[in-house]
Amino acid sequence: MQLLISPSLRHVTVLPAKGFKEFIKVKVGSRRLSYLMVFYSLLLFTFLLRFIFVLTAVDTIDGERKCSTLGCLGRKIGPRILGRPLESTVPDVIYQVLEEPSDQIEIEEGPDTPQSLEEFMDEMKDIRPGAETFAVKLKAMVTLLEQRTRTAKIQEYLYRHVASSGIPKQLHCLDLKLAYEHSINANARLQLPSAELVPALVDNSYFHFVLASDNILAASVVASSLVQNSFHPEKVVLHIITDSKTFSPMQAWFSLHPLTPAIIEVKGLNHFDWLTKGKVPVLEAMEKDQKARSQFRGGSSAIVANTTEKPHIIAAKLQALSPKYNSLMNHIRIYLPELFPSLDKVVFLDDDIVVQTDLSSLWDIDMKGKVNGAVETCRGEDKFVMAKRFKSYLNFSQPLISKNFDPNECAWAYGMNIFDLQAWRETNISEAYNYWLEQNLKSDLSLWQLGTLPPGLIAFHGHVHVIDPFWHMLGLGYQDNTSITDAQSAGVIHFNGRAKPWLDIAFPQLRSLWTKYVNFSDKFIKTCHIRET
Repeated sequence: MQLLISPSLRHVTVLPAKGFKEFIKVKVGSRRLSYLMVFYSLLLFTFLLRFIFVLTAVDTIDGERKCSTLGCLGRKIGPRILGRPLESTVPDVIYQVLEEPSDQIEIEEGPDTPQSLEEFMDEMKDIRPGAETFAVKLKAMVTLLEQRTRTAKIQEYLYRHVASSGIPKQLHCLDLKLAYEHSINANARLQLPSAELVPALVDNSYFHFVLASDNILAASVVASSLVQNSFHPEKVVLHIITDSKTFSPMQAWFSLHPLTPAIIEVKGLNHFDWLTKGKVPVLEAMEKDQKARSQFRGGSSAIVANTTEKPHIIAAKLQALSPKYNSLMNHIRIYLPELFPSLDKVVFLDDDIVVQTDLSSLWDIDMKGKVNGAVETCRGEDKFVMAKRFKSYLNFSQPLISKNFDPNECAWAYGMNIFDLQAWRETNISEAYNYWLEQNLKSDLSLWQLGTLPPGLIAFHGHVHVIDPFWHMLGLGYQDNTSITDAQSAGVIHFNGRAKPWLDIAFPQLRSLWTKYVNFSDKFIKTCHIRET
């Protein structure tokens, strides 16, 4: 498109490029072309005047002398147009001081140390120091403030680690109340599911979901959100696996809070006869892992005492010490083909997720022969959540890792995964998982940080089908900068991280997405003082 200016300069006409060229050919020598050239000349002159004005204003702000001649302006404009650097007005000594390592500057905090930029500027105006003294004092103040900020940040991470590692008294209360109810109330001991619905547990025409958890309140939210948002709840089967100590209260909760017409099954790990240490390598690996962790890691005290690592690295290491990473409940997904030998496909859900849409469409996804349908975590702008690659989890300074994997390969997420169990049974995924756990133990836990995702990335390598990010939004337990609007538009949201929605350290503006599925008028919830805020 081109602009066509009228002879009077009062009208502007838009012409296609071809029409403009024809206009030029026809009107050569005419007044219209002359006016057009005058107009563009004026436009170019105006642009140059504005350009000179901006440069002069910037120079004036920078403290340089105003130019009163074209020669002066030329000396300033010329180098910039030609890409040549101008001489800096900042004394070199300031750069030299700021570039020196902080440990070469004597930093002593005392009553006279400025606590803010305002105090620093007031002091500088009073003593009017030279450039070097100014730079030294400025760097000393900034370094002190950085040290304070780092210490405060690490303390925050430590407190969050402690808070997220323990069991809140409200949840402990809920376990005890339901265990007691299970012992005195026959309705709390109902078979789940009822006898007539048992055939549905192995019927592949149903939508089968698996949840492994020892957190009753969290499991109730996952189940409620799943069923309430389902278009066909009568076709939903939720298999809940828990440990032996939580089985009774978990059964009591879902017996007394049925999600009809959905079908709920509750089973304890002790109900699987083959799940013993002699037959399951993960159990032996977990036992060795616990000993190795106490011997080589030094616990949270050693992590916090590190003065060289960045706070977010320390936070990641603290999170890796969470007891859940040494729990069989976190490793159980690697045995899904054995746990459900009659099922062809399941969707595995973590207990810190909330379902916000119907998930039956997941069964329509063509997995193209792959085993694990998962969301990639290297496609987003958030570097702490959605910018993760293999190098974020695996130690590529170890030859065993570097020669087998690509550090820049995209990672994927646990938490909402589609597992094709038929395809899985034709692979050695479970064996590979156990093999790499053993290798990590032999290397004194140096192949990766503690957790189940690193060995999962390895075991499922080459067996992952990428699904749309809509199905799994992560990071709601990492930081509070997640947009509530974005979270509401996701199919499944995941509170992965320390700030779990059932804890006091949860982010308030995000917690409501979870609490909407808790009935705070329920007698067990009220008795244990579980509150919405």
